[in-house]
Amino acid sequence: MASDRRTRAPLPSTPDLGGSAPRRRGVSWLLRFTLAAMFIFPSTMVIEPIGASGTVPILLALLLLVFWLASWVWGLHDPVSMRHPGRIAISVLLLSTFASYVAMFTGWTGGTTEATRAAADRWLLLLAASSALIFVVAEAVRTVTDAMQVVRALLAGAFFCCLVGVVQFVFRVNPMEWIQAGMPGFVYNGGDTAFQVRGSLMRVAGSTFHSIELAVVASMLVPLSIWRALSDPKGRVWFHWLQTALLVFAIATTVSRSSILALGVALVVFLPFLPRIVRRRVLIAVPFAVTGLFLLVPGFVATIGGALGADTSDPSIATRVNNYPRVAQMLDTRPVLGAGPGNYSPEDALRILDNQYLGSIITLGLVGLVATLIYFLLPGISSILAARAAVDPTLRGLAGAVAAGALVAAACSLTFDSLSFPVFALLYPALVGLAGGVWRLVRAEREESAVRDPAGVAIAAPDPSRPEPAPMAEEAEPWIRPES
Repeated sequence: MASDRRTRAPLPSTPDLGGSAPRRRGVSWLLRFTLAAMFIFPSTMVIEPIGASGTVPILLALLLLVFWLASWVWGLHDPVSMRHPGRIAISVLLLSTFASYVAMFTGWTGGTTEATRAAADRWLLLLAASSALIFVVAEAVRTVTDAMQVVRALLAGAFFCCLVGVVQFVFRVNPMEWIQAGMPGFVYNGGDTAFQVRGSLMRVAGSTFHSIELAVVASMLVPLSIWRALSDPKGRVWFHWLQTALLVFAIATTVSRSSILALGVALVVFLPFLPRIVRRRVLIAVPFAVTGLFLLVPGFVATIGGALGADTSDPSIATRVNNYPRVAQMLDTRPVLGAGPGNYSPEDALRILDNQYLGSIITLGLVGLVATLIYFLLPGISSILAARAAVDPTLRGLAGAVAAGALVAAACSLTFDSLSFPVFALLYPALVGLAGGVWRLVRAEREESAVRDPAGVAIAAPDPSRPEPAPMAEEAEPWIRPES
C-alpha cells in the first residue's frame, strides 16, 4: 500500500563546523522555542515594569543573549572566529544607534524627555534581542541538518499564525484574545489591529500586529517553506505543502499591495536557484492558485485590483506621499544622527511613517540611514552570492530561499515601518542569522572542494580539525527523489 511518508535520502553531508558530529545534538531547544514563540505569544502582552519590550519573544531572545555571553566568558565557544556578513550588518546598525543615543543624551541633537529616553531604551533592547538571534542562529547552523531544524521551528510558528488568520478570516473571531486571557502576570499593551476592512473584504493579521505585517512575514517564509517541502527527509509531504499553501492563503487574506510586492520579490529571487523541473511547476501553479483564490474568496480579485490601481486619492497612498516634505524638514534640523533611537512617536495616526528608511532618517540621521540600508541589504546580497557559489544543490536552494526572505524584508520596508512591528523585527534577524550560518557552510564547502580533484581524491592535506565530508550529491534534478 502506498505511503505518504518520504523515501528521500538524508540531507546531504556538509562539513561540520562544530567538530565531531556524534557529540553534537543539533540546535538547542531554547533557540527553537524562541523562534516559534515569536509567532505564538501575542506581542501585545508585556510585563508592565519593562514596558513594550517585555514580550515573551523578546525576553526569550535576551535570555539567549545572556547564555551566549556566558558561554563566551567561560570559554565554551569562540565567536570571534565565526565571521559572516550578518555580524557586520548588525554591528553597523548598533554603532549608529550608540552614536545617536549618546548625541541625544548629551543634548547635541536636542533635549530629552522621559518619553524619549524610554523609546531609546526600547530600541536598544530590540537591537540586543536581534543581535542575540543573529549570533546564536548563525553559530547554531553548522550543518544543513541544523539549518533544517531552524527552518522547522520558524515554520511551526508561522503555521500557527496562519491558522489564526484563517479563523479570523472565516469566522470573524480573534483566537489571540484567548491566549491573552491565559497569560497571568502580563498586561495588554495595545497596538494590534486584528481586523481591517478593505473594499468588500475583511483583512486579517493572524498573530501579528497588522495585515501588512502578516503579508510580509508570510512572504519571507514562502521560499523556505518550498525548500523544506522539497528537501526535508522527515515528516509527511502533504503536510509540508499544506503549510506552504496556508502561507500563500494568509498572504491573500491581507488584501494588500505589500503582499503582491513581497511575493513577487520572493519568487523572482528564489526561482533561479530551484531545479528546472520545480521552476516549471511553480510557474504553472501560479495561475491555478489565482483561480483558486478567486473561487474561495469572492471579491478578492476585484478588491486587490482596486488597491493596485489606486492613485494619490487613496488615503493610504496620500499619507505616504505627504510624509516626504515633513521628513525633509526634520532632516534639515538634525541631519547627521537624527533625533535619537526610536524617538518619533506622532500623536496623529496620519503622521505615522509607513517607511522604515524614512523613520531611520528621522531617528538616526543620515548615518543611521546608511546603517539601516546595510542591515537590510547586506545579508540578502551575500546569500545570493553564497547560493551562486554553493556546490551542493540542497545548500544552494537553502541559500536562495534565505536570500529571497531577506530581500523581501528590504523591499517591503519601503511600504511600512517594519522594525516597529514585533514579529517582523524578530523574524528578520533570525533570517540574518540563518544567512550567516549558510554563508559559513558554503565557505567550508568551497574550502573542501578546493583540495579535491574531479575524481574526489584529496590532492592537499585537509584540515585535521574537520571530519572528512561525504561526496557531494549529484547535480541532476537535485532534491527530487521518488516518493512512494
